[in-house]
Amino acid sequence: MSKNYSLDATPINEQRIPEYVRDDDWIRSFLHQARIGRIATRWEEQPFITPSAFWYDEERNEIIFHSNIVGRVRANIDHHEQVCFETSKSGDFLPSNVAMEFTVQYAGVIVFGKACVIQESEVKRRGLYGLIKKYHPGMEAGEEYRPITDEELASTSVYAIKIESWSGKENWPERVEQSDEWPVLGEKKVG
Repeated sequence: MSKNYSLDATPINEQRIPEYVRDDDWIRSFLHQARIGRIATRWEEQPFITPSAFWYDEERNEIIFHSNIVGRVRANIDHHEQVCFETSKSGDFLPSNVAMEFTVQYAGVIVFGKACVIQESEVKRRGLYGLIKKYHPGMEAGEEYRPITDEELASTSVYAIKIESWSGKENWPERVEQSDEWPVLGEKKVG
């Protein structure tokens, strides 16, 4: 019998395959290392996915990203604060001699929460400097680059996704299951 995936019966962040589930420490580490995230927003019933650089602010347990002051992301979040965030990496596509055992090495995190536009100048500035530090850790404002001006700060939207729940998943086998009924891939069929 199939599992009931109604949100009334199953938590939104529950994984289907328990052996792929990763704990909170793994999720935090993954969020610190991941390069690009995708934010799912919506306009009425139309969903949108937007790729973005992001920073995981562990102190506040928030995902920080930015966009133009006017645009699809800003309009969607202004109307619907509930969002979903995803970041992942993939490795090799692994073959098998069984059609349903083909797979891809995969690791990722899904975050569920509410996004808001950060209004306070110093919190916005902190978020933008957090983004810069993540992608350029050796650079310092006022030393290697000009600090953010008030005019620049006023011309960008900086967002915080307040994390309500998350899940981490990793499936990274070196080799996938093979059947004894067929030659193992790479071996010639005899007969």
